[in-house]
Amino acid sequence: MPRITTVIFDMYETLVQNPFETGKVSFAKTIEEQGLNATVDDLWAGCLPAEEEFRNTRVDPDRPFQSYFSAWKGGFEQSFAKLKVDGDAQAATEQFFRHLSKRSPFPETDEALAEVQKRCRIALLSNADDGFLLPNLELLEVGFETVLSSEQAQMYKPRPELFQVMLGRLGVSPQETAYVGDRQLEDVLGPSQAGMHPIWINRENRPLDPALPTPAHQISSLLELPKLLAKDLAN
Repeated sequence: MPRITTVIFDMYETLVQNPFETGKVSFAKTIEEQGLNATVDDLWAGCLPAEEEFRNTRVDPDRPFQSYFSAWKGGFEQSFAKLKVDGDAQAATEQFFRHLSKRSPFPETDEALAEVQKRCRIALLSNADDGFLLPNLELLEVGFETVLSSEQAQMYKPRPELFQVMLGRLGVSPQETAYVGDRQLEDVLGPSQAGMHPIWINRENRPLDPALPTPAHQISSLLELPKLLAKDLAN
């Protein structure tokens, strides 16, 4: 069996910090700039149903692809309508994405990536729009051989076809490839179905979902990754 030659990373909450409610900062900015008679929490709550529907339906192959920008713009439109305020959903989404594109790396990210790069090719595959992903990558010190977003591929993790697109771009077999991510659904189930070696980064020691595949490899910090790869996961 071939050794691990390639490591593909998820982006958000794997390499950069992105707590879910961090987006409220941009909501406050939108309320201020547009002079809206609304609170941040009310505007946020109004967007959540559309965001939840987007997450629940985006992997359905029978539905047309929807970008993050389109989904969040729709959420703002619903929230503005519910709150009966005359808001600009396009501008609000642009503000949200500008904020999202500046997420800070975890303290160990750059060091860990540099160490992994000494022994493996590295690439990045993220559920993201290029509009916020690509600018955010500029905050990392280490570059990637290949970057693939869900927007480019027009599909979302955990669909195994997305991982297969990435493998094709890299010209590598799934048996020699590890995928590192923070979500058991998107980042363990997806690469497992594609024949890759998933590595679940679980910084907060969250319990496993018994309905999803159990990751063969689990780490709590990216700094554990070089040592794990040295064990040759493919054997």
